[in-house]
Amino acid sequence: MKVTGLALVPPPSAADLPKVTPELLASVLARYSRSNEGLQNILAKVDLAHPDESIDRILKFVDYGHASIGGLTGGLAIALDGVSMWLAYKIFELAQMADGQESSTRYITMEATNLPTPTELGVPDDLAARWSAVMTQAFAAYHAEYARLDQLAQQQPELVRLPKDAKPAVVNRIRKNYALDRARYFIPLATRTNLGLVQSSRMWAATVKHLDSLPQPEARTAARLIRDELLKQSPRLMRHSSTEKSYAAQAQQELARSCQLGLARLSTAPLADEVWVKVDRDTPPWLREEQPLAEALKHRANRYGHQGLATRRMRVSFAWNNMAVAELRDLNRHRTGHRYTPLIQAGFYLPPEIRHAGHQALLDEQAALTRELMQRGSGAYVYSLLLGAQTPFEHSTHADKFIYEAELRTGMGAHFRYAEHLSATLREFFRQVPEARDWVVEGTAEPE
Repeated sequence: MKVTGLALVPPPSAADLPKVTPELLASVLARYSRSNEGLQNILAKVDLAHPDESIDRILKFVDYGHASIGGLTGGLAIALDGVSMWLAYKIFELAQMADGQESSTRYITMEATNLPTPTELGVPDDLAARWSAVMTQAFAAYHAEYARLDQLAQQQPELVRLPKDAKPAVVNRIRKNYALDRARYFIPLATRTNLGLVQSSRMWAATVKHLDSLPQPEARTAARLIRDELLKQSPRLMRHSSTEKSYAAQAQQELARSCQLGLARLSTAPLADEVWVKVDRDTPPWLREEQPLAEALKHRANRYGHQGLATRRMRVSFAWNNMAVAELRDLNRHRTGHRYTPLIQAGFYLPPEIRHAGHQALLDEQAALTRELMQRGSGAYVYSLLLGAQTPFEHSTHADKFIYEAELRTGMGAHFRYAEHLSATLREFFRQVPEARDWVVEGTAEPE
């Protein structure tokens, strides 16, 4: 694992603007909020060659409370190379205010050499060889199915939904994506990936504190490396990012709950789709919402258009019983509201083109390993999962955000399985909010 901080510099067009470090920015704006002396007078106290002394001249951080000004540091960028897909998922779960990207499964090296060592992941020593063997078998299944599906798509091009008059390069890319997106369910969640995130010092401190409180050693290693990088840019605020009792206690309780649920529901069989949607349109009696839903939606030219109060005040919770980890990784990155999953294996998803029976020996061995780790209460059980593991997943937000997600994840180019999940959710949403049907655009996820 390698963590790198990226320091932003102004473009040439901003050469005449005042220059500040992240914490100087926070201190200047905090002082600005509690003074009528004007920005230029505050900036006159700044000496960029001695930023710490400048901060002390402007204000004492402790006088204002770290949380209140930590968000004023601007975006601090961090790149994490070679972390597991599980850790990438977890960081996105924790960093709900971050902007970020993770490497796609279409572009990652799919070999056992692209796994952290069992020791790095906290896999018990007596299970290390067994874990490595299961992971190697999973990669072999991935490669075999990819090769078969790619050949099938060449032989039966009608399987791939190609745009009309697509050029050869586009045809080749879409055909390969057809195979990649169906074989990916054999990819281990422990596979190394890369991600980059940008968020304020305040949110970084909270994220790192969470990571430092988790039972997985990989998370604590990441916390230390991220903290070391961010101390270079925001030393005062990042000192408050170490593990804390309440965070660690909750992490242990959630691990215990996941192991309990996981042992009760562990299965390698495909789990039939179920969806749950709850819409809450209540408003205070002294502030009723009177805008018709059509008025809230009809002015949009596309999914990025602004919606009205009728949807922005409507609460929507939705959940699936069987979200494969492959899809969870992306749906987890919708930042609004709250997302929750126990991250278990209540079933195992494979697309219709792949038969479970052909891989049952691998799935049985993988499930047995998961069971053993859960019985020990080991946080390393997450690294025994493959991307086909199906887990419950819940998301609570507002209707405008839900509508955006549903239109995006069924729209042009969306993964076929995302589209199935979101289409099912939309059907239930329309049943409860039928007047939305004429204004919400459900896509077809083409091309493949």
